[in-house]
Amino acid sequence: MHTVWKGAISFGLVHVPVKMFSATEDKDISMRLIHRDCGSPVSYVRKCQTCETEIDWDAIIKGYEYEKGHFVLFEKDELEQLTDDATKTIRILDFVDLNEIDPIYFQKTYYLSPDQAGGNAYNLLLEAMRQSGRIGIAKISIRSKSSLAAIRVIDDCLAMETIFYPDEIRPVQQVPGLPESVTVNDKELTMARMLIEQLSTPFEPDKYTDDYRGRLLDLIQHKIAGEEIKVAPEVQRTNVLDLMAALQASLEAVRVSPEAPGSLDTGAAGGSPAAGSPQEAGGDAPAAGSSDPDGAPPKAARSRKTKSGGKKESVS
Repeated sequence: MHTVWKGAISFGLVHVPVKMFSATEDKDISMRLIHRDCGSPVSYVRKCQTCETEIDWDAIIKGYEYEKGHFVLFEKDELEQLTDDATKTIRILDFVDLNEIDPIYFQKTYYLSPDQAGGNAYNLLLEAMRQSGRIGIAKISIRSKSSLAAIRVIDDCLAMETIFYPDEIRPVQQVPGLPESVTVNDKELTMARMLIEQLSTPFEPDKYTDDYRGRLLDLIQHKIAGEEIKVAPEVQRTNVLDLMAALQASLEAVRVSPEAPGSLDTGAAGGSPAAGSPQEAGGDAPAAGSSDPDGAPPKAARSRKTKSGGKKESVS
């Protein structure tokens, strides 16, 4: 692995020298832009719009456009003085529970390994965090960009995940077309919950593959071999008009034999709900957003609070 950053983790007065490595890699297949007429790659040129000449990198500085066509200019050293990058420190501010952080905050993951003679301090922090069950919320500057970060344990390695600041998360209220209130049919809700239960399984990441990348690689090999391939377009689904019929057909497609552990009787023949469903017990299935018997809202709908103190919208 290539080292992308060297510095240290600090918590309290403890200093842990570390090296940073990218934990993920982009598997996208890179393609060049080609001039159709002659088959040559298209190049990008840095060109000044006023001078109409090509510009070298050493003649380029950064500027902020505060009005149309008006910029304030910054030299590289001016911007570097504003960052904490010179300290090369991942400064842990707080320790929190991982389940308090919504996945929307996470950006990119890095592995951290001990550097120089920092093995003892590294192991101490790793084991203390493992036993506490907490993760560290830290600040770090990488390539002149300040980020929040979450420090956690993955197997026997400390990992760092950069996370967005709260004001970088767009409020869900800005999403157009959201319903003002959620109302669903009780029977459809019962069947949808049954379908979710049938499709529920432990997370096994190895079973998920990039089908598009596989097809593209196969197409590349055929073209290298001089074969002309025509890919048939996938038939687009039309809108489902009968939601109940679609739910019933979905349950039929995934239904296992009655002897299998965890199987559900979908009541396909009569269209009745499964044994043990809320309807069989004498009551309607709980509507979305209904309360538990003790009056508390469903767990999935309870609101959470962000680090900034603002109330986070409910999720279902």
